[in-house]
Amino acid sequence: MGQILLLAAGLMVLTVISAGSVYLVNKAREDARWVVHTVESENQISFTQLQLRRAESAQRGFLLTLQPRFQTDFEEAASQLGPAMTRLGQLVSDNPVQRRLLDQMVPLSNQRIDEFRQTIELARMRRLDAAAKIVREDVGRDAMNHIYDLAGQMRAEEDRQFALRTADADRSQTLAASMTGIGSGFVVVLAGISIFLVRRSLRAREEAEAQLRDNNLNLEATIDERTADLREANDEIQRFAYIVSHDLRSPLVNIMGFTSELEELRGDIFRRIAALGRDAASASPLPAGDIEPVLDGEDKQLSQDFAEALGFIKSSIAKMDRLISAILNLTREGRRDFEPVRIETRELIAGIVATVAHQAAEAEAQIRVEPLPAIVSDRLALEQIFSNLIDNALKYLKPGVPGDISVRGRTKLGFAIFEIADNGRGIDPKDHQRIFDLFRRAGTQDKPGQGIGLAHVRTLVRRLGGTMSVASELHSGSTFTITLPINWTASKRNRDS
Repeated sequence: MGQILLLAAGLMVLTVISAGSVYLVNKAREDARWVVHTVESENQISFTQLQLRRAESAQRGFLLTLQPRFQTDFEEAASQLGPAMTRLGQLVSDNPVQRRLLDQMVPLSNQRIDEFRQTIELARMRRLDAAAKIVREDVGRDAMNHIYDLAGQMRAEEDRQFALRTADADRSQTLAASMTGIGSGFVVVLAGISIFLVRRSLRAREEAEAQLRDNNLNLEATIDERTADLREANDEIQRFAYIVSHDLRSPLVNIMGFTSELEELRGDIFRRIAALGRDAASASPLPAGDIEPVLDGEDKQLSQDFAEALGFIKSSIAKMDRLISAILNLTREGRRDFEPVRIETRELIAGIVATVAHQAAEAEAQIRVEPLPAIVSDRLALEQIFSNLIDNALKYLKPGVPGDISVRGRTKLGFAIFEIADNGRGIDPKDHQRIFDLFRRAGTQDKPGQGIGLAHVRTLVRRLGGTMSVASELHSGSTFTITLPINWTASKRNRDS
């Protein structure tokens, strides 16, 4: 937790330093741009003054020599003076002082240019006296001095701005450099702390890995030992179940035999009772052979109770015999090794459906088999799984309602998912787990069964590396979902389970 907080604090400080550095660098760049702007403004003032002086010099040269080249120089300087004034206005537009000075300079400059052009025109017309008279007047000289004075004020203002902006640029650069230095130092410190933490984590991980390797060695030995114990216990349970079932059958056979003898004795006993009754009444002869004696009153009721008791004993013996046979079958199935083969499940289930076609016809039910994925698994186990589920679906349909049973499947993430759905009587949600318990049944017990089928199916599914579940509501049908690996291998775990 401390490392995470440290890294979070470091990240926050680095973010602040980075943002501050970016801001200061941009500020320094902006201040430098304003310094360049000031220099450019001063250059433009000088350039404007230069063009005005060129125009004045060309005017004087033409008045003295009347050579055309001086007139050409004048026109060139005059043509550049206007754009120079415009550019200067753009450069000083951010400064109200400079704009006010420039507004005074522009009309004076235009006045001087017009005066120069007038004197040149008079000289070109050979009116030199009139031109000289204009030159000798102090109005033009005063205007030029005023222009120079305004230019000097503008240059002084730019010098002042230059000093301020240079100081701001130096300060921004100093702060940016300081911030960058502090950030770099902090990065170095943070990197050192991070390296220390990483090394400590690596040492801790190496120690944990070493401990884990030791634990894995001990765990593997423990697992092997427990697996051997579990296998031995499982084999012992299977042997015990076989022995118990076999030994239970022997006394059951004796009980069945004595029950048959008791049933024969019943005939003799009640014939004797009937004979004694007749002797006491009229001395009628005893019925011969196996003819049922005629009994009256309490003797008749006693005979019926005796027969009913024998019937209960025989039915219980038969049920116990079926349970013992089921236990023996489960025991033998548990010892069988599964063999993985490729199975076209649709063909396998179609064969199962064909064997129960007569039952489906009697129940007025249709069984729809949709396209199913092929898998690698144990064929006999799959036959037992799907046979049991389809038999149950036919057995527990709702009376008077045409049955609709469907088998569908799909694949997902290396597994095949099969669904066996019906529109039968359904299962109460509180019994969803009960139906998978051995010898446990749910709902109305009006159908033959020992409560073994679904428990056996779930055991087979688990041995095949899959899972089994049910979704159902009373009177709304049931859907059993079987999930099996698409490519199952008979691993040691499955053989021993």
